[in-house]
Amino acid sequence: MATKKAASKKKKQNDVGRHIKTFWKIFAGFIFVFIAFFLLASWGVFGSLPDETSLENPEKNLATEIISSDGKTIGKFYKENRTPVPYDSLPDHLVNALIATEDVRFHEHSGIDGRGTVRAVAFLGSRGGASTITQQLAKLFFTGERASNKVERVLQKIKEWIIATRLERRYTKEEIITMYFNEYDFLNQAVGIESAAHIYFNKPPSQLSTAESAMLVGMFKNSSLFNPNRRPELVRDRRNVVLAQMEKYNYISETVMDSLQAQPLNLNFTPQGHDEGSATYFREYARQFMEDWIKENPKTDGSKYNIYEDGLKVYVTIDSKMQEYAEKAVKTHMARLQKVFDEQNEKNKTAPFRDITEAETQNILNNAMRRSDRWREMEKQGKNEEEIIKSFKKKVPMRVFSWKGDIDTIMTPLDSIRYHKSFLQAAMMSMTPQTGEVKAWVGGIDYKHYKYDMVKKGKRQIGSTFKPFVYATAMDQMHMSPCDTLPNTSYTIPAGKHNLLKPWTPKNAGGGYGGMVTLKYALANSINTITARLIDRVGPEPVIDLVEKMGVDTKNMPAVPSIALGTPDVSVYEMVGAYSTFANEGVYIEPILIQRIEDKNGTVLYQNVPKTKDVISNEAAYVTVSLMEGVTQSGTGARLRGTWAKDNAYYKSVITGYPYDFKNPIAGKTGTTQNNSDGWFMGMVPNLVTGVWVGGDDRAIHFSSTRYGQGATMALPIWGTYMKSCYEDEDLDVSTGSFKRPANLSIETDCSKWKEGDPDVEEIPDEFDF
Repeated sequence: MATKKAASKKKKQNDVGRHIKTFWKIFAGFIFVFIAFFLLASWGVFGSLPDETSLENPEKNLATEIISSDGKTIGKFYKENRTPVPYDSLPDHLVNALIATEDVRFHEHSGIDGRGTVRAVAFLGSRGGASTITQQLAKLFFTGERASNKVERVLQKIKEWIIATRLERRYTKEEIITMYFNEYDFLNQAVGIESAAHIYFNKPPSQLSTAESAMLVGMFKNSSLFNPNRRPELVRDRRNVVLAQMEKYNYISETVMDSLQAQPLNLNFTPQGHDEGSATYFREYARQFMEDWIKENPKTDGSKYNIYEDGLKVYVTIDSKMQEYAEKAVKTHMARLQKVFDEQNEKNKTAPFRDITEAETQNILNNAMRRSDRWREMEKQGKNEEEIIKSFKKKVPMRVFSWKGDIDTIMTPLDSIRYHKSFLQAAMMSMTPQTGEVKAWVGGIDYKHYKYDMVKKGKRQIGSTFKPFVYATAMDQMHMSPCDTLPNTSYTIPAGKHNLLKPWTPKNAGGGYGGMVTLKYALANSINTITARLIDRVGPEPVIDLVEKMGVDTKNMPAVPSIALGTPDVSVYEMVGAYSTFANEGVYIEPILIQRIEDKNGTVLYQNVPKTKDVISNEAAYVTVSLMEGVTQSGTGARLRGTWAKDNAYYKSVITGYPYDFKNPIAGKTGTTQNNSDGWFMGMVPNLVTGVWVGGDDRAIHFSSTRYGQGATMALPIWGTYMKSCYEDEDLDVSTGSFKRPANLSIETDCSKWKEGDPDVEEIPDEFDF
């Protein structure tokens, strides 16, 4: 019996020994397989790993930034909206929130958290995963989305471990943190912390609060799920988890945690899409400039720069505040003006068009249809003309523009063309005449719906704003004075003179004839007969030569007297550059928009060199400015002062924005074309020249009366509203002083002895009778 017990005991001992040996064999085998997997993975057996160069320079798509003259990023060009920021720009609470939530032992491990890995395996991930920040960075850089099956997922995880250890050898902890923040996609075109901070809170990362930092860190778990625009309550709960983690690891106190968890998200969602944000029309100009520039300026290795990936910095002349004031002025006035325009069209059967036949209306719509993106896309698809036209008459869901915000509706594409043409358009540019720097650029009322830029691409008849060029030619060539007088009587230039095929007798609309008037009075009140007398004396060729030297394209400008009344088509860009010559003492400076271009390392690749040209004497320039001061003192621009005599309160305050009550010297000129199709105002103070145009998309779109259709009502209020904002901002230092008077001035400019009587402050459109 004892022998049997001893044998049984010995057998059990042998069995335990075998089990122990088996365990250690299995364990050793597991370790061997684990190490083998690591070695094989590191040798690339299961797919390639990044080489040493890739680890040193992880591939990134860096956005090109457009940086304003006051140091603000006003736009970006990108495939991924990423702009890297240094570690110094990350606030401590942002870094602490990340570590507390994602990898509390970040500073203790070398890429792999052993304790976390054992815990994750032991509890099958129920008590948290084991991915370190470094592993997550490795996944973002090199391994991509999570694999679809378990085997691939294991291999992917091993690769992440290997890459993580290599990253830890290559970079400091601070650099790894920085790369992770710069790489993560927070959605809504926010790639990296810099874009995320601006898009969700409209501030740089350095200015984020603790609660804001916690919200963004909370999005690291899954930015698609924790999207503050779609699931704000879920995001708020996730933010509070992050704050709880910060309290748990003593980054904040319990009191602070309770206070921050009670706060709302306080989002300030500011999209940075190509159709959104500030200076959209200017940004498109800058994009085209960059596309042209990279063709002529390759990298040192011969390859071309990529404005969407190479992280260039484009320093521009636009001032972010002045741009903001310009856009606000356009929006404020145009919304008011549109309301009156719509009221006038309520009984107009051909609205928004006037004074044209149904056939002409249909022709306008057909041309617009053929120029549309829809037409071009359907042509690319191989559709024939009949099919395309038929599609334009079928109702479809769409989003259309309104001054109260975009509207979701259902209408035919053809009806949408007519609808969008019913909105009056506007363009505006503001420039420092002494340097050529363009400070504000508004190419239309809404870039998303109206992409055609009316600052530089669009050209329209300029009406009386052309007259100062005629007067300037007379001042420069004939040494005339603003105080010289001419008879305000009907005047005819005979056929055969100045290339005329028949006699030309311009009219003063409204029957305003009689007496002798000074040139200053004549320009202030846009008296056509006086302008006709002046161009007859100097000839149209010298006037054309003058405006050409001032940067105006004159290829299609006929050398006939009628140009004196503003028949040429000119852009806002050209007009501001030309008028700046007067404010800059007769020297033309080509408008400057791009100051310099730098690569991502700060190396200067391009530096603008101003292009200047002496055009007229400083005396003639000053005298012309003096003439135009009369426009705002007592002429068609007098409503800029506090003495305008209109008695209709609604018209004065709501439509025109009056009173502006400017007291400082202002030179300017209004312009109104036939049928009130175009309204202009060119306004100057010594260090800022601004041009404004307002009109319809087609000349047949216009007001029925001059009261609303004149430049003083359509365009001048934008200038007035913009300048009021500029003057209220003392940081801008916009001049309130007098224009510089030449030391050797020999022409009389004080015409106070002349009393021509009260002017008609409502502008009369110019007559273009040839």
